[in-house]
Amino acid sequence: MAAERRGSSDSYRRIYGTVRRIPPGRVATYGQVAAVSDLPAQARLVGYALAALDADSDVPWHRVINARGEISVRGIGGVDRLQRALLEAEGVTFRDGRVPLAEFRWKPRERAG
Repeated sequence: MAAERRGSSDSYRRIYGTVRRIPPGRVATYGQVAAVSDLPAQARLVGYALAALDADSDVPWHRVINARGEISVRGIGGVDRLQRALLEAEGVTFRDGRVPLAEFRWKPRERAG
C-alpha cells in the first residue's frame, strides 16, 4: 500500500478507507465521505485528510468533489485541472463545470459487520 502521511489519525485512516471504496467513474462529496466514515458533519476534515496525502498514495482523492458537484479549488496550481482530467479519463462528464451528481454519485452498499 502506498504511503500516507506518517502519524495520520484513526479518522484519516477511516477517510482513506472510504475513499478507496469509491469505484472508477463515480464521485462522492466531502460530506458523503465523512458520513460513510462515521464522521458526520466533518466534511472539512475529509479535505484536510486528502490534502495530507503523499504524492505516491493509492487513495483515489480525485473522486471526491464538493456538494455542488464542483472541483474545489486548492492552493496548489493545476491540481484542479489534473482532478478533472483524471475524472474524465474514468468516464465522468461535466456540465457547466459540474459533475451531474444524480448520474455519477457513488451509492455505497452497507458493509457487513
